[in-house]
Amino acid sequence: MHKPAAKREQDKPPIVGIEGENGDDVAAPPPELLEPDPELSPEEAEQARKDYLLTRFWISARGFWGRSGDRLAWPFSIGLGLLIILTVGFQYGINVWNRAIFDAIEQRDAASVFHLTALFFPLAIGSLVLGVAQVFARMGIQRRWRAWLTASVLTRWLANGRYYQLNLVGGDHENPEYRIAEDLRVATDSPVDFLAGVTSALLSAVTFIVVLWTIGGALTVTLSGTSITIPGFLVIAAMLYAAIASGSILVIGRRFVQVSEDKNQAEADFRYTLTRVRENGESIALLGGEEEERDGIDRNFTSVIRQWARLAGQHMRTTLVSQGSSLVAPVVPLLLCAPKFLDGSMTLGQVMQAASAFTIVQSAFGWLVDNYPRLADWNACARRIASLMMSLDGLERAEQGDGLGRIQRGETRNDAMLELHDLSVTLDDGTAVVGETEVVIESGERLLVAGESGTGKSTLVRAIAGLWPWGGGSVNFHPDRRLFMLPQRPYVPSGSLRRAVAYPGAADHWTVDEIGGALHKVGLDHLKEKIEEEGPWDQTLSGGEKQRLAFARLLLHNPDIVVLDEATSALDEKSQDRMMKMVTDELPKATIVSVAHRAELEAFHSRKIVLERRKGGAKLVSDIDLIPRKGKRRLLGRFLRQRKAPKKAA
Repeated sequence: MHKPAAKREQDKPPIVGIEGENGDDVAAPPPELLEPDPELSPEEAEQARKDYLLTRFWISARGFWGRSGDRLAWPFSIGLGLLIILTVGFQYGINVWNRAIFDAIEQRDAASVFHLTALFFPLAIGSLVLGVAQVFARMGIQRRWRAWLTASVLTRWLANGRYYQLNLVGGDHENPEYRIAEDLRVATDSPVDFLAGVTSALLSAVTFIVVLWTIGGALTVTLSGTSITIPGFLVIAAMLYAAIASGSILVIGRRFVQVSEDKNQAEADFRYTLTRVRENGESIALLGGEEEERDGIDRNFTSVIRQWARLAGQHMRTTLVSQGSSLVAPVVPLLLCAPKFLDGSMTLGQVMQAASAFTIVQSAFGWLVDNYPRLADWNACARRIASLMMSLDGLERAEQGDGLGRIQRGETRNDAMLELHDLSVTLDDGTAVVGETEVVIESGERLLVAGESGTGKSTLVRAIAGLWPWGGGSVNFHPDRRLFMLPQRPYVPSGSLRRAVAYPGAADHWTVDEIGGALHKVGLDHLKEKIEEEGPWDQTLSGGEKQRLAFARLLLHNPDIVVLDEATSALDEKSQDRMMKMVTDELPKATIVSVAHRAELEAFHSRKIVLERRKGGAKLVSDIDLIPRKGKRRLLGRFLRQRKAPKKAA
């Protein structure tokens, strides 16, 4: 059920992501992306777009912590920060305990060993409790952030038919369902892990650098009779070690992001192919197209395997550095401290404490080494969801009249039910489909829109219904009137038959008897006993049954304006006549706008307009009264002048 757009705008949910939390952070891309510099090569323009994508993602994502965000976002975030600080504190406590226990063992101090053993359990239990609490806080943020951002993107995607319009425009937004379900999950999970990891690594590095500097002190080496003193040699060694490992991973994994993006796109395409086979199973089976479909599936799956092979190569190279680093790291501090231990300037406890601190510092500095693959995967997923956001941004800018012309929605200024005022319909690139049109449709009129295939009849109907946004002029509805559209291929949702008939209304809005009565009137009596049954109705109902079911919906919703787009194409002539007569009898006051090819449908309409393809867009070339009505309004002056003009001039 559609409301006229003039009424829909006031109760439309707020759009999250167009403005930042302060209301002044507009998500529109930089001017060079809206109007590319002609001096830029296509590769440079594409790189500029990619560079902006992460910024675009954060413009929307950070709203989670804004005024319109989740009320628990800050409490969870602050709590996670405090838990990280406490965890590092306990980590330091265990490091000090490590020194004390080895010193006690070296000195064979049994009393200290037993005392320290008893002290270990509170430290271990506290560390475990903090670890579990961190998981709770971290995953709580991830869960709530994903829920908030998913709701935001879904609101924008479903608003004003944008989910449909994305199919009509160019852009990097293929498989939006995969991006919303999977890419958005990774895009919100990983940053929380990264931020928690970086915070922990930074605090650990600062804390244990002090430990290394204090314990290790300076190292004096003699080269060719010259003594060289290296202050904080353990700190310098840890930083050099981490720099070498991190630099290696950056060089080896420089293509990780692109490979991850390609892998995600291949996975999305493969999943979409399988979904298409399931959704169109009947047609494929009837045509015997299994072999052709298998070829298509195999091609997509081959692409998936190829991308995974590339990703495996990246993982192997990074694993080589990561595993090698983790194997060597514990040995380096022992070798560095060995001279001081052997000359008696360091105790065994100090050596073990230094080794533990060195490993922690090296791990902190080498955080990138361990997390680069996940960082690359996040980068790819965040860019994919940002690409979808940018496509939605473009549709929203069009809705606000920025750039390409937008069909306006308003109210009629008189008793007319529907007015097309100076209406033109174009593609999203400005190519004309239907030229300037002036039509006034009175209450109760039944208008038939005819014309050859490809003249833009269905596009005009979609513009009337508010699904097609591009063009000029306006579509005006009588205030407080409801519009209902019956497409050629009716949508049948999953669930019970009762839900399918009531859609888009709630299934319990009508009683079983009311739904059964509607099914009876459209000739679906054999389904009355199955109203409460759940099943794959979209697959089990024939095309004709689906169209009959759509007419049953029409009866239940009882709208003021009905738009029929080839709504009887799957019915035979007798069934079509029965459906149209039923609509005329049951909804005598409804205003009907139909698109159809069959000439016999003229008997059920009071007026007929004909579209004809012309240069610069299709034109209305005739307006015929099928049932003469005194005083009936006709096409306005401009159209009348066009009718009288020679075709050549048009």
